[in-house]
Amino acid sequence: MSQLAAFIHEKKSAQQAGQEKPILSMTHVVYGYPSVQESLDWMARLMEEGVDFIEVQFPFSDPVADGPSIVAACHKALEQTLDVDTCLTQLGELAKGFPESRIVLMSYLNPMYRFGLDKLAKRAAEENILGLILPDLPIEQSTDYIAACQANNIDPIWLVTPVTPSERLEMLASKASGFLYCVARSGVTGHSSHEGTSNLTPMDEYLAHIKAHANAPIGVGFGLRERRQIEGLIGKADVAILGSALLDAYNQGGQDAGIALLRDLFPTH
Repeated sequence: MSQLAAFIHEKKSAQQAGQEKPILSMTHVVYGYPSVQESLDWMARLMEEGVDFIEVQFPFSDPVADGPSIVAACHKALEQTLDVDTCLTQLGELAKGFPESRIVLMSYLNPMYRFGLDKLAKRAAEENILGLILPDLPIEQSTDYIAACQANNIDPIWLVTPVTPSERLEMLASKASGFLYCVARSGVTGHSSHEGTSNLTPMDEYLAHIKAHANAPIGVGFGLRERRQIEGLIGKADVAILGSALLDAYNQGGQDAGIALLRDLFPTH
């Protein structure tokens, strides 16, 4: 079992024993937004609050999987000069203070390829970053990347969506290691497709299909904005991922507004 999957299983086991958290939390933060130090301070605040994971996005000018809020944050962050190696070093220093949380790095192929995928896996391992998410890198073109991750005990995290063909979904689920990132709806991050309805049967079927083939824990993200959505994932997924909704709250009222949303959606934190 990978380090990332083991961490999730250990957290879930402890929760089952103590009945504290029925589902783990992952929050998304854009590195460098609105400034590098402010983004690091926000990550620290979230981990102080007890989030289980932070998905840190290294910004790219054309983040194709992301909605307007995250795109705008990436563009603002890129007004500064950012580099991947410094980002990894800073995340590693930050992580040392929060042993009950883990950081995974998300970005796009362009900046990571320029940095070097072998170097990325090696440096991530050195900084105790256990997972890498590159949504625009197909698994079929990832042989060298997968080998580099495996050599450094880092998990490449693959994404599936409700419109992923069944055969491909089953293949990706079977090859997942740290966790499988299950997009809750088709499209980009941001608005929920479940607003105004309590009918989550298609989601239940989608997750049940994944679970039947997955060899790793399941994380669900994209469009989670309400407590009932997260409650609907309990028992069907291991990690609920909060992205655009958290950024919108942060933009509207700073850290305090973001923490208020987190506490509302994850009452056990």
